[in-house]
Amino acid sequence: MGVFVFLPLVLPLTAWPVARLAAHHLHPRTATWLLSAVAAVLAVCSTLCLALLVVVGTAQLPGNPLPDGWSDPEVREAVPYDEVAGQAAIPVLAAVLAACVSAAWRHHRVRRDAERALTGLPDTPVAVLPDEAPYAYALPGPKGRIVVSTSLLSCLDSSERRALFAHERAHLAGRHHRFLLIVQLAARANPFLRPLRTAVAYTAERWADEDAAAAVGNRRVVARAIGRAALVSRGAPGVTLAGLAAPGPVPRRVAALLGPAPAARVWPPVFTAVGLAAWAAAAGTTVSALSSANAAVTLFFVLKTATPL
Repeated sequence: MGVFVFLPLVLPLTAWPVARLAAHHLHPRTATWLLSAVAAVLAVCSTLCLALLVVVGTAQLPGNPLPDGWSDPEVREAVPYDEVAGQAAIPVLAAVLAACVSAAWRHHRVRRDAERALTGLPDTPVAVLPDEAPYAYALPGPKGRIVVSTSLLSCLDSSERRALFAHERAHLAGRHHRFLLIVQLAARANPFLRPLRTAVAYTAERWADEDAAAAVGNRRVVARAIGRAALVSRGAPGVTLAGLAAPGPVPRRVAALLGPAPAARVWPPVFTAVGLAAWAAAAGTTVSALSSANAAVTLFFVLKTATPL
């Protein structure tokens, strides 16, 4: 194991360049999938790294609940350890788990409260709430519904309303809430992954923008709807629920819609800035996964041998 067990803690830094470049140069759908997958793998690996540090670094502490064979001198020689790092990893791992549980619970609570607000309304794909606050968002579920207030609808003309509904339907069809939740949990697991969370929040909205533009057939109408909604709307009730006027770089979204549609590429060309950044992120993710797997397998077999049946 050695120093390799620490690598997953810092390898998320390799994903920083692609977090910004992918949002500018890749199709939003490709960028969302790529960044979410990278964030998920790196978050799992860094959390596993902390767990291994806790086990390896505290095996010799008095009163630990581990089997006595794990603190045998031969095991200590076969498994390098750092007692200080092991003890420090305990509160850090506890904080990571608490933060992830808190984020998951908040996501569940926001969805539950949003569903309760629709009680008594007809079970239709679009739920219109009589509310003076302007907002619209996609509420995921078995059927999936679009929630919009009468205040926001009154601010849009008929073509902009079509763009609004097309945008929210794109969020539901693409299950964008899952990507947003994944990167939210990943950023809680490792603060180095926060740039990926910000990037995915943007690319998920851009993905829905492009799908809405294709459905409506007019990119300028979608851009106008986004700009007008952003001026009056307060957005979705939670960071893992997507909406037309989501907080973020709205001017960039509008500018992108006023330009040509992005090319749909599965992977960027290698000898470009975004291509090199994507390969660097892929390499960092692969090394992180291999380091975690190597450390976990090594520890498993060493401790299995040292633990009496």
